[in-house]
Amino acid sequence: MQDQRRVHIENIQPQINNGKNFIKRVTGQKVSVTADILSDGHDVMAAVVKFRHEKEKNWKENRMHETGNDAWAGEFTVEKQGFYSYCVESWIDYALNWQYGTGRKIKDNQGVTSELLEGAEYIKIIYDKASKPEKDYLNTLEKLFTDEASYDRAIAEAMSDKLKDIFKKYPTKFLSHQSAELRVYVDRQKALFSTWYEFFPRSASSEPGKHGTFKDCEALLPRVAAMGFDTLYFPPIHPIGEVNRKGKNNATTAQPGDVGSPWGIGSQYGGHKSTHPELGTIDEFKSLVNAAKEQGIEVAMDFALQAAPDHPYVKEFPQWFKWRPDGTVQYAENPPKKYQDILPIYFESADWKNLWKELLSAALFWVEKCGIRVFRVDNPHTKPFYFWEWLIAEVKKKYPDVLFLAEAFTRPKIMDELAKVGFTQSYTYFTWRNSKAELIEYVNELTKSQQKEFFRPNFWPNTPDINPFPLQGANEATHLQKYFLAATLSSSVGIYGPVFEYMVTDAIPGREEYMDSEKYEVRHWDWKKENKLTTLIGKINRIRKENASLQQTNNIEFCDTDNDQLIAYYKYDDSRQNETLMIVSLDAYYSKQGWVKVPLQSLGIHEGHNIVVTDLITGNSYHWDKEWCYIELHPALPFHLFKIRK
Repeated sequence: MQDQRRVHIENIQPQINNGKNFIKRVTGQKVSVTADILSDGHDVMAAVVKFRHEKEKNWKENRMHETGNDAWAGEFTVEKQGFYSYCVESWIDYALNWQYGTGRKIKDNQGVTSELLEGAEYIKIIYDKASKPEKDYLNTLEKLFTDEASYDRAIAEAMSDKLKDIFKKYPTKFLSHQSAELRVYVDRQKALFSTWYEFFPRSASSEPGKHGTFKDCEALLPRVAAMGFDTLYFPPIHPIGEVNRKGKNNATTAQPGDVGSPWGIGSQYGGHKSTHPELGTIDEFKSLVNAAKEQGIEVAMDFALQAAPDHPYVKEFPQWFKWRPDGTVQYAENPPKKYQDILPIYFESADWKNLWKELLSAALFWVEKCGIRVFRVDNPHTKPFYFWEWLIAEVKKKYPDVLFLAEAFTRPKIMDELAKVGFTQSYTYFTWRNSKAELIEYVNELTKSQQKEFFRPNFWPNTPDINPFPLQGANEATHLQKYFLAATLSSSVGIYGPVFEYMVTDAIPGREEYMDSEKYEVRHWDWKKENKLTTLIGKINRIRKENASLQQTNNIEFCDTDNDQLIAYYKYDDSRQNETLMIVSLDAYYSKQGWVKVPLQSLGIHEGHNIVVTDLITGNSYHWDKEWCYIELHPALPFHLFKIRK
């Protein structure tokens, strides 16, 4: 038999997979909750959104309000890292129902003497909950409601907002209904807003031909900080396998002196808990991590779960790898590609529990030994979802500030699932979105669909694995466009640094791969060199840090233009005190002109209202009072970043 409740709650949003997965926020963000709440008849209902942190026993609650057609809305703010639970509770509010019904009768000039006596009973119910001043007021009302000589004053007080507010403050939740609990995971701010620079530590030396060290990396920290980057990501820093080592340009046979791929992890010098001997010691790496923190930079480690044929795991735990009938171990393949220098972990091993524990210990080793709090995870889509769900949860139980970036360029639903099981951020398809229509469609997909609740994008124009066709042979303006779009469409952005900054674009013909790839050889960079790209990337990064509207991704609204080579979009902070308008020419070779529609409604103004827009790149200001404004952009500086003053 069903229970006696009259209220029915359904369609609670946000939620993922009926609560199986959690939504995501960062500290200080709001969770806006909506629900459809129904009841028989016409009685007045009330509802609250209830919430509590995982370490709290008691619920907090915020009142919800009806928005029409039985839809309700409320919100709460998350203040601490970790899991929060939230739910919706609703009930027939008989006190408010009495006030509403009595008010209608009064307006109809009906006598309400009996109704006032009912009101006195509702006052008695909440009396003990009230404060001393409120009790004094309620005592006065009780006397008025039972005194026929004070009828006119009584009906005025019965309909007062003051009494209504007290009824709301101390509700009697008779036969209330509470929904199932949902969860939100709260990360630190960096999960939402981060700026990444990637380089290979072995290429950090100032001397041509010399293998770089952690000390060399430490010397480059001021340069990275000056450009406004807060995250320095290194490819794997572990010993590199010598068996089946790859040569330059992914040659199957290495020549003497070839350094191999950092992703071929493990050798006689150690595995996932060791550093490459030419880079330096673990203590020297820890010193680098600490020095970076002093510059406002976090070092992100690559977490690549694979092994070279001479990784210690292969001898110590052969059951963690797949062996062929001929007695050889299975190396990685993605037909027709072959990776003879890399052995995939065999997650279907009968010894899977010990395998999982060991891989967890590898992550925790760097967290605890060196203070690492950010991991970029290599190809997570080639390992089981349930493994990642377990590993990330285990790490965050002890260290909730650890973040995981998924390097998963794969099918959309797989990328989504990785985000749902716990990855903090993900690489995206931005790298391959070039036209205005493609960019708008993709960003709207990320920010307007359910993805916005769990998938945090990190936009990278390039990576060591991807030299996209539009960047091959591209000019300076193309690089400027790509970085500006990445850094202003998304609140998290990254570049494979020196290659992008110095516009190294040579590719293997017909492929999105770098010629003379740094994945297979030590490169020398003139780290003292600065160009226009260096300067503008630094300026854009500083502007991002100074403007809250650029520190979120979901707060975006695209604006109409009359030229398909001009893309415009507006962003705002939660208080609407910081508002920016970005306009970009997508033509890297010719000047483009057109008209841009200013988002007057979103700005809360009308045509004729004067606004001042200041380009934060150039410092130039303009006065606009029309809905459509003329724009002209040139390849030398193919974008505006306007801060709006109303």
